Amino acid sequence: MVEKINEIIDEIEEEMIAIRRDFHQYPESAWTEFRTASMVARKLKDMGYSIKLGKEVMNEKDRMGVPHEEQLEKHYKRALDQGADREFVEKLKGGFTGVVGLLDCGDGPIVALRFDMDAVEVGECKERAHFPYKEGFASVNENVMHACGHDGHTTIGLAVAKALMGIKDQLKGKIKLIFQPAEEGVRGAKSMTTSGILDDVDIIMGGHIGIKAKGSGMLFCGTSGFLATSKFDAYFKGISTHAGATPEKGKNALLAAASAAMNLHAIPRHSEGFTRINVGKLVAGTGRNVIPSNAHMLIETRGENSELNEYMRESAKRILKNAAEMYDVDLDLQFMGAAESGESDEELIVRAKGLAEKLDAFQMVTDEKIDLGGSEDFAYMMKKVQSQGGKAIYMLFGSDIKDDHHNSKFDFDEKDLKGAAKIFSLLVHDLLKRG
Repeated sequence: MVEKINEIIDEIEEEMIAIRRDFHQYPESAWTEFRTASMVARKLKDMGYSIKLGKEVMNEKDRMGVPHEEQLEKHYKRALDQGADREFVEKLKGGFTGVVGLLDCGDGPIVALRFDMDAVEVGECKERAHFPYKEGFASVNENVMHACGHDGHTTIGLAVAKALMGIKDQLKGKIKLIFQPAEEGVRGAKSMTTSGILDDVDIIMGGHIGIKAKGSGMLFCGTSGFLATSKFDAYFKGISTHAGATPEKGKNALLAAASAAMNLHAIPRHSEGFTRINVGKLVAGTGRNVIPSNAHMLIETRGENSELNEYMRESAKRILKNAAEMYDVDLDLQFMGAAESGESDEELIVRAKGLAEKLDAFQMVTDEKIDLGGSEDFAYMMKKVQSQGGKAIYMLFGSDIKDDHHNSKFDFDEKDLKGAAKIFSLLVHDLLKRG
């Protein structure tokens, strides 16, 4: 089967590169992946997959950080102008941009694979040394680019879909290919997790290009150290007045926010593991002689595990509330994103390593669990499947990364797409192969 999977993936290498470049040229940020998701659905259907999408695979109440309706409509119209598939895009309206492809190969285990689709809100480099710009497939959408490799992940998912369809007669069980929106800001996985699509899943797989695997030919078969995190916005509302003539009539939102910012960073660390908090942005006030009536603060907490993050989150909420009360202003907290902690299962790591060593795609394969050192909302899916007695794995695919993730010059080596598609496909076959 190694030879067969190698053959299928090798034959579609040029197609993979073309698909990746198309997604790269038309990037879409969280909850606006209308073009991307509609094209994924079209390609999956044309391969022979059953399709579920939109509200069929997303729980509306668990979506986080969804843009305002006007923004969603603006990006929806842009997607139509840029070639979104009209058969599917209507079902994605309102930011319900998740897609699941289903392949039923009879009785057997149920395996799910997750691929994220969204881009990062950063403008792409326009220098000749930047490969996408040089080759003419840099982002055409202002202030958004695939600066984290999700264009590659979506492409890998479609290649895996083609490989598995090509060997379906050798499989027993069911496959769910999950194409997830809004990973950036850890906003999208929870809504797909709670929709019910994972309720019967026995094994789930995910992965990422680069991160700590910053060299082509590398494969880290398992990860740990997913930091649990919470992202939220705080809005302070006071009363403006003349700062010189009637200062006593004002309620100063800026001072409330500034006091909160200082005290948030004073939350005691925890003896049971490391924690993080960051006030990343604070905007307040309107003029030199006006008591500020409004302040807006962007905050995140992180914890080594979900319990430690909860400690940070609840401490932060208390400080924000008390700061508002001290300055007699109103407080509105809006939660914008969250992720759990997570860890790959040893059994799948060992299995993946053994299979990867049979492929021609990797020169360095390790089964050592790599500390991710960040947050990933795939952890919601991992924990859901593991809580049902199932197994989960998250791999890192090495590539010669041109600059840091989320940098305007980020790029990866397209030849590394094949290796990721091969190990996913081979691992699914190994789990579902007929006796």
